[in-house]
Amino acid sequence: MVREEFGVHLETSSVIWVEPAWKMVLSNKSILPVLWKLYPGHPNLLEASRVRPNGGGAWVRKPLLGREGANVTLHAEGREFVTGGEYGEEGYVYQDLAQLKSFDGKYPAIGSWVIGHRTGDAAAGIGIRESDIPITTNLSQFVPHLFA
Repeated sequence: MVREEFGVHLETSSVIWVEPAWKMVLSNKSILPVLWKLYPGHPNLLEASRVRPNGGGAWVRKPLLGREGANVTLHAEGREFVTGGEYGEEGYVYQDLAQLKSFDGKYPAIGSWVIGHRTGDAAAGIGIRESDIPITTNLSQFVPHLFA
């Protein structure tokens, strides 16, 4: 969005964004090595760095501004999965691999939505994305679940 011709007007625009521009800070994967440095060994984090790991361990390479599994490389146990896309010019981050378990040849991943409102933030639903490879992409099957 910021690379588009109108991107210079984001701060002064009267448009109300459904997905606010400040989310770019949270979606930029540069935050992952920072979080690891601040909270090393935290059980909710994977070790992350801007430098490719030495040796043959299991790791994932993600573009800093990538979305929906584009341009991801998963390296594990002598196998490598690579997805295509338009990202990576901005650089990459490397993370330890948290391998998804395969069920009948599919790799499911669960995502959740939290909605903020006047009475407080609340979990609103989950979605399950299922892929034929251990990288969740924009072509992965999607099943939403709503909780009322």
